[in-house]
Amino acid sequence: MAGIEVSAALKQGHITPTELCQKCLSIIKKTKFLNAYITVSEEVALKQAEESEKRYKKGHSLGDLDGIPIAVKDNFSTSGIETTCASNMLRGYVPPYNATVVQKLLDQGALLMGKTNLDEFAMGSGSTDGVFGPVKNPWSYSKQYREKRKQKSHCENEDSNWLITGGSSGGSAAAVSAFTCFAALGSDTGGSTRNPAAHCGLVGLKPSYGLVSRHGLIPLVNSMDVPGILTRCVDDAAIVLGVLAGHDPKDSTTIQDPVKPFVLPSLTDVSKLCIGIPKEYLTPELSSEVRSLWSKAANLFESEGAKVIEVSLPHTSYSIVCYHVLCTSEVASNMARFDGLEYGHRCDIDVSTEAMYAATRREGFNDVVRGRILSGNFFLLKENYENYFVKAQKVRRLIANDFVTVFNSGVDVLLTPTTLSEAVPYTEFIKEDNRTRSAQDDIFTQAANMAGLPAVSVPMALSNQGLPIGLQFIGRAFCDQELLTIAKWFEKQVQFPVIQLQELMDDCSSVFENEKLASVSLKQ
Repeated sequence: MAGIEVSAALKQGHITPTELCQKCLSIIKKTKFLNAYITVSEEVALKQAEESEKRYKKGHSLGDLDGIPIAVKDNFSTSGIETTCASNMLRGYVPPYNATVVQKLLDQGALLMGKTNLDEFAMGSGSTDGVFGPVKNPWSYSKQYREKRKQKSHCENEDSNWLITGGSSGGSAAAVSAFTCFAALGSDTGGSTRNPAAHCGLVGLKPSYGLVSRHGLIPLVNSMDVPGILTRCVDDAAIVLGVLAGHDPKDSTTIQDPVKPFVLPSLTDVSKLCIGIPKEYLTPELSSEVRSLWSKAANLFESEGAKVIEVSLPHTSYSIVCYHVLCTSEVASNMARFDGLEYGHRCDIDVSTEAMYAATRREGFNDVVRGRILSGNFFLLKENYENYFVKAQKVRRLIANDFVTVFNSGVDVLLTPTTLSEAVPYTEFIKEDNRTRSAQDDIFTQAANMAGLPAVSVPMALSNQGLPIGLQFIGRAFCDQELLTIAKWFEKQVQFPVIQLQELMDDCSSVFENEKLASVSLKQ
């Protein structure tokens, strides 16, 4: 079920918040081996469920999210709950405040099930590089995938060839995909919400930059970071976005205008729409299956009367290099705060302040983080600043202008792949280094971050291997509602199948009462 139906079930008294919370906690325990959670906040969630139950009994529900289990990526500050960024540097750090987005969800009565796993400091595209170990994709254990694998080979060890979730918000994606919660927060700097959404068969939304507050999101790249939303259907993503969107005095980059609730109309006629297909996104590395589904999706819109045209984003080929320069430069600046003095890890060396700094950062950061800090500081050196950082900023403006030109030509949304292929086995994924993997995996997603545009990945179909493939819609800045309305229409047309995990959780049917709650949604 998606959250819409479970919210209705709560309001009608078919299930109580405490029962729902206990069911989700039970599944979290059953699926612990997926490594989706770093911290499970069982006591907190049960207490919140108790409060929610009291409100329902009095008929004072706070809204569609009241009593709904959610999860939060472990780079958002949570008051009284450890926030680690999957790094030794912050292991044991307990923030004294909630991130604005977390507080908004709690104010609406959501139940915080726990903090989810990620790549260290959200630097990666597989959720494999965190200090707590890699996240396993629930689809590795799905009936759909296992049946396809049995047809191809009988001798391979099923459990050694598990699939990655994508990243860096892989823990949040696995948490939603495995039914441990109904929505989860991720962060999206270059595709870190949309990428795992595509690999885990979910809706992954990156809102417009400035629509949702970043306060309390431990920064990676301030000018590109956006809190992301992972759900099982588009309507759920819209409901969560409606709660999160709006001005925050603690984040000067948020919009000043008041935001209306995101209620998605049911689109029945797409004949007035113009869908743009960027020709630069047809790359040689794109798998034939993704290419075929992308083409099918374009044909689907065309067959329903929409105008589908090829468009050009001419500076796309420069975007990966540009993104790398800007990303690592901001990382170098942001990571400077972790020096062992105020919070986080501190080494035992006390020979000098400089030695303490160096040892603390060597012990606290992994190779990926240290590598990005070194790259960023190189680009920011006085002799390199103009040639690298300033040039990259100029290219970023050209990339953003490409989108403006396309949208000004009458295009409503762009339709692109989200990832090059379906999820790959972990053993294959780790053959490449982190930088190469990120450059490949973010190829279709990071331009939207550089331009500040809303983008959503919607699952379209299963591959020949029985794994999810998602496609991405990119919209005009602050036209998130229009983008989601089109995504909802597409979702309805493709009817993506629900993951079948009965073998994984053998008594899953008792947990979900014959799957009635297995795909619940958030609204009435």
